[in-house]
Amino acid sequence: MNNLILFVNAFASYLLLFLLIVVLVIMAFICGVKLRRSKDAKAGNTEEAVTENVKKSEV
Repeated sequence: MNNLILFVNAFASYLLLFLLIVVLVIMAFICGVKLRRSKDAKAGNTEEAVTENVKKSEV
C-alpha cells in the first residue's frame, strides 16, 4: 500500500508540473499574438493592406 501511495504522489506531482508548463505555453502564445498584432497595427500592416499589395503585384 505504501508503494501505491508513493506512486500516486509522484504521478500527481509530474501531472501538476505538466499542467503548469502547458498553461505557461498557452500564456506565452497569447502574449506573442497580442504583441505581433499591436506591432503590425503600428506599422500599418493590416490584412487588408497586405491583400491589396498582393493583388497589385499580381497584375
